[in-house]
Amino acid sequence: MFRKKIVVGDVFEVRIDDLTKRFFQYVANDATQLSSPVVRVFRESYGVGESPDLLSVTQGEVDFHAHVLSLRLGVKQQEWRKVGHAPPPLDLDDVLFRDSMDYGKPHIKVSRDWHVWKIGGPFQSVGALGPRYERAEVGVIIPPARVVHRIRNGEYDFVYPGY
Repeated sequence: MFRKKIVVGDVFEVRIDDLTKRFFQYVANDATQLSSPVVRVFRESYGVGESPDLLSVTQGEVDFHAHVLSLRLGVKQQEWRKVGHAPPPLDLDDVLFRDSMDYGKPHIKVSRDWHVWKIGGPFQSVGALGPRYERAEVGVIIPPARVVHRIRNGEYDFVYPGY
């Protein structure tokens, strides 16, 4: 069976509903987070019958970044499909992730034990998540269905401590 290789720069389509789709691009592997694939999801929606130019799509406004458990698994589970390739961004230095040492502890509603990092960079412990880091993306590795849930609904469907 022929398997298409997935490489940095590949663009994927996610069906939102019967009429709408959105796109994301595989932009990096984050050695800081188990070398998981990092994607950037674009804000604009398109009609399912549209075939927009992928260069235009990837120059659009970014909605969010996420670490994905497996891009190939998302294809296999039919959560998304690979639709092409576009040059990946040259600079990802503004992408910031956060994680709490209190993740998975449902009794803790507001964490004061946060760390932040940039792709491939070291963790930086910041304690309480002040205004400087509130816009950092959740940095845990997300299964395909939960990434799609955020694309469709604007938020993840799992419990995560607040700040």
